[in-house]
Amino acid sequence: MRFTAVNKSCHSVSETSASPSSHTDLGTLPVWRLDDLYPGTDSAEFKADLAKAQEMSLAFETKWKGRLEKAAHNEGEQGLGGALSDFEALEDLLGKIGSYAGLYYYKDMTNPASGKFFGDVQAKITDLAAHLLFFTLELNRLDDAVIDAAIARDPATAHYKPWLVDLRKDKPHQLDDKIEQLFLEKSQTGASAFNRLFDETLASLKFDVDGVSQTLEPTLNMLQDANPATRQKAAEALSKTFRDNIRIFVLVTNTLAKDKEISDRWRGFDDIADSRHLSNRVERPVVDALAAAVKDAYPRLSHRYYAMKAKWLGMETMNFWDRNAPLPESSDRLIRWDEAKDTVLSAYGNFAPEMAEIAARFFEGGWIDAPARPGKAPGAFAHPTVPSAHPYVLVNYLGRPRDVMTLAHELGHGVHQVLAGDQGALMCQTPLTLAETASVFGEMLTFRALLDKTSDTRERKAMLAQKVEDMINTVVRQIAFYDFERKLHTARKEGELTAEKIGELWLSVQGESLGPAIKVSEGYETWWAYIPHFIHSPFYVYAYAFGDCLVNSLYAVYQNADSGFQQKYFELLKAGGTKHHSELLAPFGLDATDPAFWSKGLSMIEGLIDELEALDKAG
Repeated sequence: MRFTAVNKSCHSVSETSASPSSHTDLGTLPVWRLDDLYPGTDSAEFKADLAKAQEMSLAFETKWKGRLEKAAHNEGEQGLGGALSDFEALEDLLGKIGSYAGLYYYKDMTNPASGKFFGDVQAKITDLAAHLLFFTLELNRLDDAVIDAAIARDPATAHYKPWLVDLRKDKPHQLDDKIEQLFLEKSQTGASAFNRLFDETLASLKFDVDGVSQTLEPTLNMLQDANPATRQKAAEALSKTFRDNIRIFVLVTNTLAKDKEISDRWRGFDDIADSRHLSNRVERPVVDALAAAVKDAYPRLSHRYYAMKAKWLGMETMNFWDRNAPLPESSDRLIRWDEAKDTVLSAYGNFAPEMAEIAARFFEGGWIDAPARPGKAPGAFAHPTVPSAHPYVLVNYLGRPRDVMTLAHELGHGVHQVLAGDQGALMCQTPLTLAETASVFGEMLTFRALLDKTSDTRERKAMLAQKVEDMINTVVRQIAFYDFERKLHTARKEGELTAEKIGELWLSVQGESLGPAIKVSEGYETWWAYIPHFIHSPFYVYAYAFGDCLVNSLYAVYQNADSGFQQKYFELLKAGGTKHHSELLAPFGLDATDPAFWSKGLSMIEGLIDELEALDKAG
């Protein structure tokens, strides 16, 4: 149930009182208008929905608990379809409440009132979820034949067939009702509490660069500065602050890895990543084939590219803080917000007007929070909320070209979430492996549109290099992250891990993936500490590589398609979580179980490196 784990707060004022932030160089940056959800944390509307959720949860338990087998033999409102419809309505309402609390909190995670509001709402939702927990457990105790007969007999039940089929996959790992309830209620003081500790610690960190104290986002942004001295100072500031706070990050990591091991052991998962594969509805051999293909390609991709880049920067080997340094050909011009908006919407519109129209709603409706400010969640995300509302996008926009690509990425998620919303609260959620499809495709559309308009050789080289780096970050870096997680969770089974041991594991995978052209020196051993995916969604990271390779193959189909691609693409997005990846990719002639599929996706990155090398020789 999504509403039991909202990860993404607090004056009792209307959200409409917030005004857009202005930066003289970037233009007017928008902030969220959360009053589309509720006018304020203490508003009558919010309190009424919380009371309504409690009433509906108790009524649902009274009406359906212990009666699902009988309902499976009925039709209409008294049948299984009626129960599923009632459950979906609760999922939407509780999801709306939880989304509001999460989004409010992520605007300023250092505000104690925000944290209290978020924590109190999470606790209330968990309490209510305890009354609903029986539903999926009781459904999975019904014989398959009973479920199949209900689907065949009752159209209302048949509507939810994809969700029921998906639910049955969890059956082998389902525990006794009382144990499941204990796991649910204890999560408030277990994993959820340590997730919040990580978030608030990260948001409160300060990094001193030349006497100026700043937060994480602007400090990371300095690693893209053209001045090597600036990059080094930023890296040293990051290393120092991570090192000074490493005990907290080590504690959080050890605790959550052990928490996961306990859960996996009780649920009978064989491999440390099998629970993630199950939630992603992807088979372990498919992920293993992806990881093996990427690791095999390290020398042809990252090792080769970084050796070229070191030469361009006039270095024999780059320091780890030079990895994302701009090329000499790169422009240092800041991209204003309006230009970034027009760039993305134009690229989307050239592909399909409907795509641009949906993306434009985010700009027009206050669905984007763009300024980088103290206390705000770092990074970027698109939060779907619930089908009865609309998604929200968070970015930390600093005017760099990568920020434009990040905007294109998150808006791709947003478009996907809007389109999938028609599937309803139970079936709109896309597995993580496919959730990255629209985001990476949106990036690719934006990049190709910009590249096609560029005739200057030096500018083209800079753009290609940036795209290659982004793809290496998405594919190579994420598979290295996945490898690191596998090593960390395996080692944790033998006992608590020290900061030194975690650092060793981190450096081993970084050295292997980056190659000999990058010097992984002292200070970098703590940089695992700020990666939120390790904390919030263990083993999530391979989904980025999955999505990038999938999109590379998908884009190749698009380039060679005569017509009809857009329609098939929108059908893929609209499907939400109702179809397996094999069903969704079949219309494009793609098969993720074929080892050649991953080679095809990786070959596009290699082709861009070939083009860069040719430009270099020509220059």
